Amino acid sequence: MKSKKIFAVAIVAVLVVAMALAYNAYSEKTVEGMKHVTIEVVMDDETSTVYEVDTDGEYLIDAMNAADSLTFEGEEGPYGFAVNTVNGITANLEDGGSYWAFYIGGEYCNYGVSEQPIEDGDEFSIVYTVAQ
Repeated sequence: MKSKKIFAVAIVAVLVVAMALAYNAYSEKTVEGMKHVTIEVVMDDETSTVYEVDTDGEYLIDAMNAADSLTFEGEEGPYGFAVNTVNGITANLEDGGSYWAFYIGGEYCNYGVSEQPIEDGDEFSIVYTVAQ
């Protein structure tokens, strides 16, 4: 009976290590050094503002913090920092079905702003969106 428990613990340990190695191998990598990125914010009235940002940050949230006059609010959640207000406009999925959608190069971001790596030349869009 004791050997079965030891075997089970060993199997679980091997699986945990294998998952950690797979995550490390396949997750997005950050890029060190100075980067120039573009962030376009499309508001609820469809007007937009473009921010040209130079940053040595590694994640989208760093570029957003470095953008002159771009303001945003949110809170840490289980998937990173969740943005709910941009430039004074609040989106609320539960009340009105709106949210801020994030795109990189025209494709929906796979990560939240605190997890989305940036590279030199990246073009991001932050778009006020109403769920259908």
